[in-house]
Amino acid sequence: MTKTIIKLTVRDVRFPTSLEQHGSDAMHTDPDYSVAYVVIETDQGMQGYGLTFTVGRGTEIVVCAVEALSALVVGKSLEEIVSDFRGFYRLLTSDGQMRWIGPEKGVIQLATAAVLNAVWDLWARSEGKPLWKLLVEMDPRKLISCIDFRYITDALTEEEALDILVKAQTGKQQRVDQMLKEGYPAYTTSCAWLGYSDQLLKQVSELTPLKTLVNKGVKSVIFGPIVLACNDYMKRMLCTDALNDGWTKFKVKVGADLKDDIRRCSLIRQMIGPHNTLMIDANQRWDVGEAITWVTRLAEYKPLWIEEPTSPDDILGHAAISKALAPLGIGVATGEQCHNRVMFKQFLQASALQFVQIDSCRLGSVNENLAVLLMAHKFKVPVCPHAGGVGLCELVQHLILFDYISVSASLDNRMCEFVDHLHQHFRSPVVIQNAHYMPPKDPVYSCEMFESSVQTHQYPQGQVWKKLQ
Repeated sequence: MTKTIIKLTVRDVRFPTSLEQHGSDAMHTDPDYSVAYVVIETDQGMQGYGLTFTVGRGTEIVVCAVEALSALVVGKSLEEIVSDFRGFYRLLTSDGQMRWIGPEKGVIQLATAAVLNAVWDLWARSEGKPLWKLLVEMDPRKLISCIDFRYITDALTEEEALDILVKAQTGKQQRVDQMLKEGYPAYTTSCAWLGYSDQLLKQVSELTPLKTLVNKGVKSVIFGPIVLACNDYMKRMLCTDALNDGWTKFKVKVGADLKDDIRRCSLIRQMIGPHNTLMIDANQRWDVGEAITWVTRLAEYKPLWIEEPTSPDDILGHAAISKALAPLGIGVATGEQCHNRVMFKQFLQASALQFVQIDSCRLGSVNENLAVLLMAHKFKVPVCPHAGGVGLCELVQHLILFDYISVSASLDNRMCEFVDHLHQHFRSPVVIQNAHYMPPKDPVYSCEMFESSVQTHQYPQGQVWKKLQ
């Protein structure tokens, strides 16, 4: 039966994570993890849920963009959309007037991602399959028809993409079985955010048992000069707990102070040992020359990559950094703020990155991420998704499972970020076992939040925000 979309609603949902500096880094010092949360309803009572991630102020602008796109969605049937998903993607991204405020970038693309995420969730629910399984079991030609190849055929043609998918059919079931048994390898960022306050840390040193803070959700700290002993002790405890839980891959936020970065990287390398994996992330803090100099000073701690060393738009700058750091065995990773498939194409063509970091909400949802996964495979660059932020872990796990099972068939130098925040607000939260993402089993795209959480955290009228006013 036809399922016609009769209503689209979007809400501004924010979590005051800045109060404890969760998610803070060298550029984003006070993030409030937030989403523009979309619900689409059909005439048969079925709903689809989608979101796009933000860090607080500005979410209201994304909400306005979603509302502007809603007229292109309401009245369409699910069958109509998925029978020509490429055409529907272009409908949203190529509107003759709204395209001017993109095209396919910034706020309008974030809004597009939220809408399309809801459509993919609706499709998964309609088929009774988790999103990753819907993709894995889809006929390769049908899957290719969901991708807009416009602007990337000089790097990847439809025929090449189809060939990749067809070749990956060999051994696919074995990889499905492997993922169901073992899960997909993850790394943690929760041991090294950059912004917990000196006041909080002073309370730790004077009054509060460290284990109590961890149990309350305080997962990571920055080491300020006033409370180094306390901070170092807490960092040791956090790393020890993570190691005991099976984590072997750790990412550290850097970029604010070189001396502090040297000390923290030294401490963490000492804690995790010489054989576990360390990555560093500057969140766009440096100029090109500064990035090369800074990372060279940190090279002795053997980071696998430097993430977002400079402007996310500077493809040639990333290429220069990649070339300079190659003799040190340090790669460049980027992508969480890469606007679209065209930029990823150029990053790959310019050998400007050694690790592709897709994001479930920065690009145009699943459709555009499929294009990037296929291009990355052609250029032989591993994909290690970004997933720091509310809902991103829930979404991107589906994409990385598809990449391994149906595209790359490789786990070499591949892992997916995990951040242990706010999963309790989702109806189908991620499941981590022995530092691996376990494949979701619910027939959804894992976007749905509990309505009580949405109402409590809706900005600005939710109870949480009324108390903070």
